[in-house]
This record gives sequence, C-alpha cells and structure tokens, in this order.
Amino acid sequence: MRQSQLFTRTKRENPSDEEAKNSQLLIRGGYIYKEMAGVYALLPLGLRTFNKIVSIIREEMNAIGGQEIILTALQRPELWSKTDRWDGAGNIWFTTKLNSGADLGLGFTHEEPLTALTKEYISSYKDLPFSTYQFQTKFRNEARAKSGIMRTREFVMKDLYSFSKNKNEHDEFYEKVKQAYINIFNRAGIGHQTYLTSASGGLFSKFSHEFQTVTEAGEDTIYIDDNKKIAVNKEVYTDEVLDSLGLSRQSLIEKKAVEVGNIFTLGTRFSDALGLKYKNELGEDISVFMGSYGIGPARLMGTVVEVLSDDKGIVWPASIAPFAVHLIALGEDMVEAEKVYTELGNAGVEVLFDDRPGVMAGEKFADADLLGMPLRIVVSKRSLENGGAEIKKRNESESSIISLNEVIAHVQKSL
Repeated sequence: MRQSQLFTRTKRENPSDEEAKNSQLLIRGGYIYKEMAGVYALLPLGLRTFNKIVSIIREEMNAIGGQEIILTALQRPELWSKTDRWDGAGNIWFTTKLNSGADLGLGFTHEEPLTALTKEYISSYKDLPFSTYQFQTKFRNEARAKSGIMRTREFVMKDLYSFSKNKNEHDEFYEKVKQAYINIFNRAGIGHQTYLTSASGGLFSKFSHEFQTVTEAGEDTIYIDDNKKIAVNKEVYTDEVLDSLGLSRQSLIEKKAVEVGNIFTLGTRFSDALGLKYKNELGEDISVFMGSYGIGPARLMGTVVEVLSDDKGIVWPASIAPFAVHLIALGEDMVEAEKVYTELGNAGVEVLFDDRPGVMAGEKFADADLLGMPLRIVVSKRSLENGGAEIKKRNESESSIISLNEVIAHVQKSL
C-alpha cells in the first residue's frame, strides 16, 4: 500500500472529546473514526488489524471443533421473555418497532435464539456434543461509553456456544476453551499481562471466568497470584473463593485490569426455558448442558494499544500489525526505494510505503512511530551512501544499515 494513496491522514493533536489512550492514538493514526460516543467506524488500517485478530480467534475456535455461523441481529421479544431477559436485562436493550407495531430488539447476546434454533437439529445423544460460534455485531446500551473501543455501544463479538450431554462433557470442552483463549492472547502479544480470573457470572450464571489484562486503563480491580498465573476479580474477592482456589491474601497483588474475554457455564438455564432436550440411551428426555464464551476483537485491539504503546505512538505486535514493514523513501530519487517495495511485495511481505512527495523526514518518522508497524526501513541518499537501507524495530531505539540485497532475508528473520 502506497501511503500517498491512503485516503486517511494522521493527526498531530489528540481529539478533545476522547479520554482513552487507545482511541486517541487510533483516531490520530487514522485507524478508526468516531461516529458518536461509544460508536466507531473501522478505517483501512484499523480493519486490517481487526481482521488479523479475527483470523487468530477463528483459527483457535476451529482447532477445538467450533463451527462458524452468523445469527440475526433483530430479535423477537417472545423468545427472550421465556428466559426473563426481555424485561429482566434492564436498560441494556436497544429496542425498536416494526411498522405493524410489533416490538423488536437489537441483539446484545445470542443464547436464546441459538438455543431455539438448535432444537431443529438435536434429538438424540448421538447429536452431542458440538459447538458453534460467530463474529457478529452486538448492540448494548452502555451507560458509560468512555473507554474508547474497549467499551462501546455497537461492536463485533465472537461468541462461542457449546452443547453437551452433561456437566462432565461440558467441563472437558470448557478446559479446551481456556487453552484456546490463552493461545489467542499470546498470539496477540498481551499474554504476558493477561490472567485467568475468577469472577461473577453477571446475567448468565453465578460464577464465571474472565481473562483480564493488566492496564491502568482498566475498569476492574483484580488480585493476582503471579506464580499460579491466576487472579480473582474484586467482586468475588472473599475468603470462600480464595480458599476454593488455594490462594492466600498475602500472596496476591492488586492491579487495575480490563476484561478481554469471558467463559461461562450456562448449565441448563436456557435449554430448560426453551425446551432444548435430547433422548439418552434409555429414551429419557434430558436438557442439554450449555456454555458460552466471548471475545470482542475490537476490545482486544484497543487493549493491545493501551498495553504496548509508548509516548510516540502505537507499537503493534507483528501478528496483528496492519503491515509488517513501514518503508520510508527520503529525497527526490526514489528508484531504489521503489525496488525495495517491489521486492518485499513479491516476497509476500506486507508493506506500507511512505512515498509521499514533499513531506519532510521528521514528519515521516513521526507518522511511522504513531502508526506503529513492527519494522521501519528508510531508503535515502545517506543510507545508500552508508551501504544500503536503514532498518529499525518499532520497539527499539537503535537502527542498523543493511545492504539492499539482504533486506528481504533480514525482514523475514526479524518478524
């Protein structure tokens, strides 16, 4: 991608109506656009990172047997009334009406519709277990949409749902999801600061597990045992819970954190209410045992920015960066820079090429720091006189000169 053709532009100043570092940097870098409080559009650079996060999540969900679907956003109230969540979910709903006057809701989660749909396909114990997941836009009437893209009113959620014959079968899958989530956060570059956390189940169940990433931007308080790599949310920070986890207050460290994923044991709450049953080997009708598992790709994207950025801008891990390399051409003669751009592209390396004419070196360097690609390569008269191209990792201060015929090998080794 030639930066001269990128329709977005960087901004020097933080937006005056944004408090969160993630949205400040992403707006300045042209990754996102703020439509209104809690509602953001993804622009070309932002969508590239978002899609890479989605790809990581999809790979891990497929690896544990998840089957991808897409359910509808429009929801009928009679289905949700059976679980007391049309009125019982409080003000979280965005609701509307058809021209006929019938009520509709914009889905904030999908346990009810998927449970009802699944009745069409489950009748026997031979049909279980299985799991389905989706990436779908959710709508939640958040009272406080103030954390940039980490807490929004419209967002894409990956929600996975499992259907098992019994609790033992469910527990086996639950452990697989735990490991899949750990893999996701490691691959996204924040695994070292993300903890499996015991928490309240909220609307869904009495207790649940969250994955919490330590950051001062977080709205949650957690208590961490670094040796065991687990934590407890403040909302369930009791002696009873600590004893059940084998934790002592003396070994725990208090930290601020943001929830980047959650996993719930739903049991038979939804299958009982909606009549999702199967016949066991004896011909008896048994309620299906369910679980629910969520990750917001955009929230994960914002968390990465909060955790890994520095005072110059964003620092993307190579796994989710929009481009692996930010190639900068300085001076009027761009022949050698064009050659490097072409060769990297032919080698399958994703490159953002700053070919903008008339832009000073300082501005190009500042933009590169703000945008945060893992590697910066500069081709200039000075670098050529010194033997080739100047290359530097975004999270390092020192650069080095490499010959032009070694650029591809050096890039592939560095990423």
